[in-house]
Amino acid sequence: MNALISSLIDFYPKVPFQQLLGIEIVTVSPNSAVVRLPFKPELVGGGNAFHGGAISSLLDLTGALAAWSGHDPEKGMKASTVTLTTNYVAAAQGIDIIATATVSKRGKELIFCHVIISEEATSREIANGSMIYRIV
Repeated sequence: MNALISSLIDFYPKVPFQQLLGIEIVTVSPNSAVVRLPFKPELVGGGNAFHGGAISSLLDLTGALAAWSGHDPEKGMKASTVTLTTNYVAAAQGIDIIATATVSKRGKELIFCHVIISEEATSREIANGSMIYRIV
């Protein structure tokens, strides 16, 4: 495992917003990441289903992690999400969810990522989307 990925695995879950959500890194490799979001009642939007904002945040965080995982730190360390599209296809009710992100294209500054979110236990798709991340 390279030093950048090792430091990402150590640092990423400690970011205050990631702690609030309770994310857990499952795997990280160059240009891909898998992140778990355990079910918590505080993340419910209605009934027993995850709030759309929690799902969208998971998509953003996982895509960003995939973008960082293949990045050369010598090319810059300032970053932000440029665009984020979330398509909700089913409700995740009272169950942990998993996001799988892959980098589809890496440009000079922009990194294009695709993310699929599914129920951990059943692999049923909950949401999917894309994001563009910028690192300079």
